[in-house]
Amino acid sequence: MKLSMGPILFYWSRQEIMDFYANMAVQPLDAIYLGETVCSKRRALSLDDWLGLARDLRTATDAEIVLSGMALIEAASELSTLRRLCDNGEIRVEANDMAAVQYLSQRGVEFTGGPSLNLYNAYALDEMVGLGMLRWVPPVEVSEALLRDLVCQARQQGLRLPGIEIYAWGYLPLAYSARCFTARAENRPKDDCAFVCQHYPEGLPLFSQEGQPLFTLNGIQTMSAGVTNLLAEYPRMDAMGVQMLRLSPAARDMEAVVRSFDQVRCGAEPPLAIDGCNGYWYGEPGMLRVEEAGLC
Repeated sequence: MKLSMGPILFYWSRQEIMDFYANMAVQPLDAIYLGETVCSKRRALSLDDWLGLARDLRTATDAEIVLSGMALIEAASELSTLRRLCDNGEIRVEANDMAAVQYLSQRGVEFTGGPSLNLYNAYALDEMVGLGMLRWVPPVEVSEALLRDLVCQARQQGLRLPGIEIYAWGYLPLAYSARCFTARAENRPKDDCAFVCQHYPEGLPLFSQEGQPLFTLNGIQTMSAGVTNLLAEYPRMDAMGVQMLRLSPAARDMEAVVRSFDQVRCGAEPPLAIDGCNGYWYGEPGMLRVEEAGLC
């Protein structure tokens, strides 16, 4: 099974981004995703910078390089940037919004479908394959049972499926909003946010009134409080025919995360239990670790 490094979801400085990808270029990864998917105000790198970085990485590594588009388009300027991204003519694009699917399909360009496209059945995927989708990242709340049913449905009905890439490690992107929650937490309006996201390289923790971790705020994006970790499920995903596992960038220790997944795919025994949450995979609330809750 292949490993990918998803796009950086947090707001890091230009140097931090460059250092991160220089490090990832020497890791045992099969695909590396670049680009801003959360907020167009994050301009540490421009689109031209991302394209330049993509070209550099193509010469530095054998990994497939993919440019990811925005998940929530709110302005004409964002639509214009998305059009330029889809027209780049060199680097494969991950479509995270149906506008990107439309642009790419009209041009006959193959693409990856990101987790924010909200695709849940084999008929929708068959339609997307016809539009040029080669690989699909299911929404993060999709369970093993739903995925198995989807694959079975496709086989029974003779429907086409793209390659499947599972979001296997990282903070889960749960929702997007026109509001910027990080700016609001700092008593700033969205239009005058002062880029406060840069103060939180792994998001801003949000707790319940009882002091329990509930969510992670990342600008307009609401994320899980804990990191999802599906390493223990590797044998079942492999048997199901999953093509690729996605690791989502974090500010620390990503080399160790890549190494742990690489060791298992190279034959090491997967762990019996994990640090992190895995409830969605079992059809339970996503914040649970089902081994701890006694649900598996």
